[in-house]
Amino acid sequence: MRPIGVLCALPQELAFLADNLTATVTTERAGMIFHAGRLDGHEVVLAQAGMGKVNAAIAATLLIERFDCRMVLFSGIAGGLDPALSIGDVVIADHVVQHDAGYTSEEGFFVYQAGHLPFFSPHEDLGHAAESELIERVRAALADFVLTPLSARTDGQPPRLHYGRVLTGDQFVNSETLRERLFRELGGAAVEMEGAAMAQACTAFGVPWLVVRALSDLAGSESHFDFKQFVDEVALSSALIVRRLLPVL
Repeated sequence: MRPIGVLCALPQELAFLADNLTATVTTERAGMIFHAGRLDGHEVVLAQAGMGKVNAAIAATLLIERFDCRMVLFSGIAGGLDPALSIGDVVIADHVVQHDAGYTSEEGFFVYQAGHLPFFSPHEDLGHAAESELIERVRAALADFVLTPLSARTDGQPPRLHYGRVLTGDQFVNSETLRERLFRELGGAAVEMEGAAMAQACTAFGVPWLVVRALSDLAGSESHFDFKQFVDEVALSSALIVRRLLPVL
């Protein structure tokens, strides 16, 4: 069977998957290292794309064209936008949007479908939706999955699993004002820097995709401090979910 491509942006995100990879063959391409092998008995190709939309699109294209991956999955961390979410919670994207793609007028900035403009290349949809049948399989596989409580949480409550819209842009969001606007105007549950670009590349090739994001921070004024404190723990959560999902992908 053709392999599943798994992308990460940071070394912490990749490590928890690469450490369990067997029969590994390593290839370097476009400044990225691709690790082909077996993860829990499943054929995968792991890659650390680096941060940002361009890196994600390059890596996804290589996974599809060079490694013949039948789907591409992003595993990593994100900032929370929905005030109902907490650090450590995991968001699985049923829809992704590039929040920094659009056009600017005298009235301000308007988000629009990446690669299009309403004036000469109109597009009715915004973002990309994950395959509904794939999300159904994911929900079933994770129905009884329980995340480990974060070490810094004194109440001992485990993080929760959510499904919703994930926003992508080439900025680390460290602003309460922007966080509130992204949630209010675009309904984003979480924000990160790669997922929607990966989805755009996959859609162009007709390849299904999935984005799994654990919240390392809440995208506010303290997000850079929270990121440093929680990145390792929440990256592990995302990796464990990916391993749980491999049999149904």
